[in-house]
Amino acid sequence: MASPRSAGLIAVVMVVTSLVGEASSAKAEARVAIGATNEAGTERQGADKEPTTLLELRRQAQKATADIEAATKALVNRQKALEESQKKLAAKLNQLQEANRELAKMREPLAELVQSLYQVPTIGGLSTFMSGNEQASLRAMSDATHLVAARNQVLEESGKAFQERERLAAEAQELRAANLLQEAQLNAEIDTLRKRSQKLVKNLTAALQKAGVRLNKQARTTGCNPSLVPTAAQYPNGLLPQAYLCPLPNTKGHQLRADAAIAFAAMNEAYRKRFGRPLCVTSSYRSLGAQQAVYYQRPGLAAIPGKSNHGFGLAVDLCGGVEVFRSPQFNWMEANGKKFGFIHPDWAYRSPFEPWHWEYDPELGAKL
Repeated sequence: MASPRSAGLIAVVMVVTSLVGEASSAKAEARVAIGATNEAGTERQGADKEPTTLLELRRQAQKATADIEAATKALVNRQKALEESQKKLAAKLNQLQEANRELAKMREPLAELVQSLYQVPTIGGLSTFMSGNEQASLRAMSDATHLVAARNQVLEESGKAFQERERLAAEAQELRAANLLQEAQLNAEIDTLRKRSQKLVKNLTAALQKAGVRLNKQARTTGCNPSLVPTAAQYPNGLLPQAYLCPLPNTKGHQLRADAAIAFAAMNEAYRKRFGRPLCVTSSYRSLGAQQAVYYQRPGLAAIPGKSNHGFGLAVDLCGGVEVFRSPQFNWMEANGKKFGFIHPDWAYRSPFEPWHWEYDPELGAKL
């Protein structure tokens, strides 16, 4: 069975070993995370060539938004990991301090006993040593030697524990510095991504104006910003805020959700090259009130209010020949619409038969 002193020394060794592992592991994780962040940033720099077409601008703007979200999430996760590692380290250091206190308690009686043996030779047989009894003197000398050795061992182990504590404190400081460095790098990356996103939206808006989009007051303030699209689902059908909408080119008063409007503008350019005139639009985004009006005016030919893709800013009704089934304009849309994310839904071929109705498919558009 181990003595109390031995048990205390074993506890100190276990705490120190555990602390070394915790600190080394946390430092390694910080270095790996920093390396991964740098590598990801390098990859983005290589991939972020200046886009030229409307679809490329839209895709890069949405990618910049996704990158911002990913970098922000990495920063939050790193901050949480740092807080956890600091808590664990503080707990380990507290355990080590407790072990040091136990060693100090064991050291005090040994030191006092050795001191008393030398100060009062009658204790422990040292008087016999002084009286000339050889056997008793040897026994007393042996006892004193053991006591001194035990005292020295406790002092030595206590000193080692103190040195380990100092070393772990230095490693903790290094860990904090590494985490602060990574946090600064992530913040800088997020700031760079935000600036790039703003630049892309600005360039995209300018390209849309060049393509014939007449920006309203809201669009001139916020731009046609596809980065808002991921949060559009929180709004009910027909109640999209104006910031999520973008005017269509060569039309008056017609709008779609930003990603659909950008795709429409690109498709409009291709259509103009083929037919010499822009796409003709009779209906696009409808507010809930507008959809109710259409539903009552055209029963059986309009979706129930709150159910139409017009209310999500993803559907257009076209004219200029497209509304005539199997006309050259309709056939062109059927053959080329998917290149820009627009489809003629199956139901519109049959019930109700609506050759003029076309919808933007976000999943299809995201692949372009």
